[in-house]
Amino acid sequence: MNIESTLKEAMAIDGALGVAVVDYESGMSLGVLGGGPQLDLELAAAGNTEVVRAKQRTLKSLGLQEEIEDILITLGQQYHLIRPLASVRGSLFLYMALDRSRSNLALARHRLKALEGTLEV
Repeated sequence: MNIESTLKEAMAIDGALGVAVVDYESGMSLGVLGGGPQLDLELAAAGNTEVVRAKQRTLKSLGLQEEIEDILITLGQQYHLIRPLASVRGSLFLYMALDRSRSNLALARHRLKALEGTLEV
């Protein structure tokens, strides 16, 4: 599946507010879908590159030989999921914002993992 198809599939997840495929080395989005006046996906995606970089530096400093599966940021009304794409070469991650009242976090995580396996860049 290409980036556009992956984004469309991700937006079908219950409670999805927006989704992006982001390169954390450059901070650039390769594709975004959703968002709006209350959620600037380009800005959020760029900002979350710093989250991914910081966590990777921390793992390296701790000497942990682990890969990040996903990072969850819980807000009062939203969940923000960051999933580095281990199955894709390079430095990409999926970023998704979910409406907390309309989403199932476990199901969303499971669906993003499945989408990661089908994404071709």
